[in-house]
Amino acid sequence: MPSDLTRMIDQVSREKGVEREVLIAALEEAVRAAARKKFGPDYDLEVNYNEEMGEIEVFEFKEVVENVTNDHLQISLEEALKMDSESEVGDSLGIKMDTDAFGRIAAQSAKQVIMQRLKEAERDIVYDDFKNRKGEIINGIVQRFDRGSIIVNLGRTEAELPPKEQVPKESYKQGDRIRAYILDVKQFSRGPQIILSRTHPNFVSALFENEVPEISEGIVEIKQVAREPGGRAKIAVASKDPDVDPVGACVGMKGTRVQAVVQELRGEKIDIVTWDPDPAKFICNALSPAEIVRVIVDEGNQSMEVVVPDDQLSLAIGKRGQNVRLASRLTGWKLDVTSETNYNQALKDGYRSLLDLKGIGPKWASELYEEGFRSAEDVARATVEDLLSVEGMTEKRAEQLIEDATNYIASVREQERKDAEEAANVSGDEEIEIEMNDGDGSRPEEGDRTEESADHLNENEDGKG
Repeated sequence: MPSDLTRMIDQVSREKGVEREVLIAALEEAVRAAARKKFGPDYDLEVNYNEEMGEIEVFEFKEVVENVTNDHLQISLEEALKMDSESEVGDSLGIKMDTDAFGRIAAQSAKQVIMQRLKEAERDIVYDDFKNRKGEIINGIVQRFDRGSIIVNLGRTEAELPPKEQVPKESYKQGDRIRAYILDVKQFSRGPQIILSRTHPNFVSALFENEVPEISEGIVEIKQVAREPGGRAKIAVASKDPDVDPVGACVGMKGTRVQAVVQELRGEKIDIVTWDPDPAKFICNALSPAEIVRVIVDEGNQSMEVVVPDDQLSLAIGKRGQNVRLASRLTGWKLDVTSETNYNQALKDGYRSLLDLKGIGPKWASELYEEGFRSAEDVARATVEDLLSVEGMTEKRAEQLIEDATNYIASVREQERKDAEEAANVSGDEEIEIEMNDGDGSRPEEGDRTEESADHLNENEDGKG
């Protein structure tokens, strides 16, 4: 039949989730601390848990000697023989001590050690439980607020939702249920710190994974997520099965799946687009619902110029540039969205600038244009090797052309600077003109102005007198 101590160890082990070995080690250390407190450090003590007896045993070890010089560590052969008839000089004799003799203060010390070890064990268990759960969504209850952070009760422990991981428009009160993304788990001496987030792009991914079986099964893959928390998110998805539409799977029947995610994000709009290995096609998908007329790719600068119909420009750019900004983050390309009219005008201006270069007529301008040199600026930035791709171009002519284009661009910019200065001067003159005009718009003669003002001043002073 198990002893009271054994039953207590088993019960605490079940309730706290702490292994028996950890509890027994804590008990042994606690009793050892109590014995030290009672007898001091001059004793050679050993503490063990006797599984069969169900009790903690304390043994005092003494060396068997002929003449005792230290009562705490030595015992005479005569006394040793009374305890063990086979004792010999030089033996180490273990004498069982009465644990009841430790006293109330020693027992209190033992209790403190046990509680400390229990807390440490619980902290280790919590850390081990959460350290591999980064990237999961967890449910909790708002416990309290601490310097802008929301402290969330997760049951066995607490987690922190820092201010920067909170969606600006969301508000909570004590007792509210909250779902969040486990961003990080750190171990400190005071215990594990679990950091939550509701703004991280992966929070959206995890929500879709919970709602869409095709994602959790690996049929549909989330390729990329771009998000402005509380406003809008774009998510790019691809399917490994040609028979499964990735966008349709995420939207769900009558939009039930995406609406569940939107509801959890408290109304944040979500665009689900099809990922494509072709960057230009991916950009077109990412900028939906806007229609795309043309995409000009600059792989060297990882940028694209996107041309849209005039009536689609505001739709492509989005409110305060949000749509194009999210599409840029989603695809990883710098995007410059322009209207069809502006693009065509830019092409005309660029072609005209080619014709302005020395020795460039319509034929050469067309040849340069066809090879991708759409303006004098493109020619100025080119290398000789680049220009040699143009049919009929020689190295000498390429060098001269680059020099002419560079000079042309410099002269254009100088003229623009002068025009800007002249415009600024004209604007300044107009301001001075307005200040110098009378209220009726007339302007008095220079010589009369000071005298006239003085007369008015005298009249006012006479009136006051």
